[in-house]
Amino acid sequence: MPITYEAVKALSAQLYDWSLRAVPADTKDGLGRALEAETHDGARQVLRMMLGSARKAEAEGRFICSDAGVPVYHVTIGTAARLEGDIKAAVSDGFDELVATIDPPLLKHVTNPLTNERGYKGKDMPLVTWDVAGGADWVEILCQPKALGSGRWAALETFSFPTLAEIEAYVMKVVLQAGSQHCPPVIVGVGIGGSFDVAARISSKATMRPIGSTNPEPVLAAMEERLLRAVNATGFGPMGTGGDTTALAVHVDYASGHGYTPVAVCFNCWINRRTRARIHGDGTVERLE
Repeated sequence: MPITYEAVKALSAQLYDWSLRAVPADTKDGLGRALEAETHDGARQVLRMMLGSARKAEAEGRFICSDAGVPVYHVTIGTAARLEGDIKAAVSDGFDELVATIDPPLLKHVTNPLTNERGYKGKDMPLVTWDVAGGADWVEILCQPKALGSGRWAALETFSFPTLAEIEAYVMKVVLQAGSQHCPPVIVGVGIGGSFDVAARISSKATMRPIGSTNPEPVLAAMEERLLRAVNATGFGPMGTGGDTTALAVHVDYASGHGYTPVAVCFNCWINRRTRARIHGDGTVERLE
C-alpha cells in the first residue's frame, strides 16, 4: 500500500510534539553515567536536576524547555516505497497542525533574518533535508528541533591539507568560544571534508548518533576519545557551574573531497532533542527513538 500524505503529515506533527516532552533514552543514560563519574559537588547537583526534570517532563507530558526551537526534519525515502500525495507539503502541513493544536502553545521562534520579525512560518520553514535509502519500502522521519543552545555556536572553517592535530585544535577553538552558552553537557558533532555544505551536514548528522556508540573508523574513534577528554578538561561543566562534564559525547565523521578541507562543528544542548520513526509500506508506524 502507498505511504500517504496524511500519514506523513500526522507523523511530522507527532515527532515534534514528542521531542519537546522527553529526553532520548541514550541521553538520560549518558547523564546518569556522568553523574556517577562527576567529582564536582555543584555539577552533581545540576546533573541530578537535569535527570529529575527529564523524568518529570516525560511522566507528566510537559515541555522540558520553554524554547521549542524551530522545526528541523531529516526525511529518508526508500527507493521501493510507494508514495501518494505531496510528501514535501505533508511535512510542512504537519508542523502547521501542531502549531494550531499543541498544548501548551509554542512561542514564536521562527525569525525572518532580514526583518527579525517572528512568527510560526517563514521562507523554507520547516527546515527539511532529504535522503534516499536503496531498496527500502519505508519513509523515515527524524525530528531534531534547533534552538539557541543547539544552533547558535556552530562554526565552520576551511583548511588546506590539515593534519589531524590542526583539525582537533580547531574543534577546541570552537568549543572554547562557545564556553557554557550552549547549555552543557552537550553533544559535539564534527564534520570533516567534502564541500562546505557537506561538512555542515556531516556534523549535524554526527550529533544524531547514539551516545555510547563506537565510531567504526579507528582513526576517528581515537579522535573522539581525545576530543571528549579535552572538552571535559575545560572545566565549564553542566550549565557552566564547573566540573568534569562539559560534553556527553564527541561524534566525528568525514567525506572525501579536494585538497581544501572544510571542518564543521555543531552542538546539541543537554536535552539532545531527537525523535525518529518510520512509516512502512504496509502502513505501520515504527517509532525508533
